Order: sequence, then C-alpha cells, then structure tokens
Amino acid sequence: MKAQRVILIFSLAMLASFAGAFAYRYVYLQPWEAGALNGAEVMSTGTASATASGMASATASESVVGSPRPDFRLGSSTGEQVSAESFDGSITLVNFWATWCKPCREEMPMLLGLHKAYAPSGFQVVGVAIDDVQQARDFAAGLGVEYPILVGSTDVMAMARSYGNLSGVLPYSVLIDRAGIVRWTHLGELKEKELTRRIEELLATDS
Repeated sequence: MKAQRVILIFSLAMLASFAGAFAYRYVYLQPWEAGALNGAEVMSTGTASATASGMASATASESVVGSPRPDFRLGSSTGEQVSAESFDGSITLVNFWATWCKPCREEMPMLLGLHKAYAPSGFQVVGVAIDDVQQARDFAAGLGVEYPILVGSTDVMAMARSYGNLSGVLPYSVLIDRAGIVRWTHLGELKEKELTRRIEELLATDS
C-alpha cells in the first residue's frame, strides 16, 4: 500500500510538471494568442525559454533597421481603411499595443504628449492595436488620444512580424524616417528620454 501511494504521488507530480510546462509555453511564448500577458513580463521572467524567445525577437527586430518599412492596409478605430503610404513624408512611430497590455496603457499618455509636441515639426504616432475595435476605441477616447488608432487581429499580427516582432512581445515600437526607412525598433515599454532623443535626431537629420 505504501509503495502504491508513493507511485501515485510521483505520477501526480509528473503530470503536474508536464501540465505546468505546457501552460508556460502557451502563455509566455505565445502572448498574443493567450491574450493575457505583455512584453515586459515575457522579457522579465528570467527563464531560459523566455529569454531565448526575447533574444530571437530582438535579433529579428534589429534586422529590419535600415530597410524600407513594409506596406500595410488596416482598418482604423473610426472605420476608415489606412495604408502605410498615408504617413509617407512624416517621421512616424508605429506603436503596437493592446488594451490588456499594462505597459502599453502606461506609455500611451507619454506618446500622446510627444505627438502633440512634435507634430508641427512632422512627427506622427500611429497606434496599431491587437484588440477588439470597440475596446481600443473606448480606451483611446478615454485618454484623449489624437493620433490614428488602427485595429485588427491576425492581420495586425502579420504586420507586426513583418516589422520585426516575431515573438509577440507588446508593446513594440518602430521609428521610421521621412523616406520610409526603419531607423529604430524597441521591444517593451518606451522611455520618454530615449524616444525624445531619437525623434529629435531624425528631425534634425531630415530637416
């Protein structure tokens, strides 16, 4: 009887271990599909799998720097169809986000402030939400967001991958110059000081 109890406990422990491993892979390595975690959490787990995933995405995002920005055509939160060409001639920050992503929500007031400050000089923020249209619209309206919000699901995921984000980390941002060349990418929450410096450098270069 004691031996059977030991075997039963061992079997349950192994089952729990496999279940935990499966759940970890689903939630941490596929955050878009899980719809529950954000990029900062993926990058900060400290585990080998999450770290490898983050490093792979970082490498992919860096590989698009210096290349022409990929084309896209997405629906906006107000119902219009918007294409990449709509922002040609501006220094554009494409910011991938979601309402369920905490760092995405936290950085948006800062993005709105920079959009207002530098729009007269030719700077444009474009938010691209992997979300429900109504939720994205309501959240943006609550913050008083003035820049365009594009919304989608699988089409936005495909766009994000073409812009170098292969692991599904959110938020993810891409800075594009007036000629349509990708100049900088960033995984995770943006820092105002660094972003401001990069915007001003491009404004000075492209003026």
